[in-house]
Amino acid sequence: MRIDDALRLARESELDLVEVAPMARPPVAKLMDYGKFKYENAQKARESRRNQSNTVIKEMKLRPKIDSHDYETKKGHVVRFLKAGDKVKITIMFRGREQSRPELGFNLLKQLADDVEEFGYIESTPKQDGRNMLMVLGPHKKKTEARGDVAADRDAKAAARAADAQLEESERATQRATHQAQPKKQKKKGPADNMDPDIDL
Repeated sequence: MRIDDALRLARESELDLVEVAPMARPPVAKLMDYGKFKYENAQKARESRRNQSNTVIKEMKLRPKIDSHDYETKKGHVVRFLKAGDKVKITIMFRGREQSRPELGFNLLKQLADDVEEFGYIESTPKQDGRNMLMVLGPHKKKTEARGDVAADRDAKAAARAADAQLEESERATQRATHQAQPKKQKKKGPADNMDPDIDL
């Protein structure tokens, strides 16, 4: 169809003439409502962005001779990251003579993987990388599922806090009521109470 005829047809039907395949021979054009087309494309793009999950790799650094309390703290962070659906890269940093004992780092990584196996799995086995030893843990749950679990957990904690606050308030109200119901004790009069307050001694 000639361009003039196509433009006339578009004007008559109150639509836009949009070129959809400019590189084709001959080029392909289509009659459509261009504003509606742009809007629907934007909606589709927004929906696909919402559904795609960005995998984030968090990093946790340890030393081979880490203290047990520090280990528990770091393990807690790793568990939190895995619960949130993020991958965790564990790095064991060796210094000086520690490099000649890679089994220390390997054992530590194995212990950590065993401790957090409920939340994640070993995605890449431990490997030596210069002075460091690396291992990647992957979460069992996807980011979207983990986000829902985290939100549910947060809501449950908020509900528990609200229930505790309400219980505490009702206990305070009961204590106030019992305190007000008790008759006030009369203070015993002493010798000073019989004196006239206007007399200066």
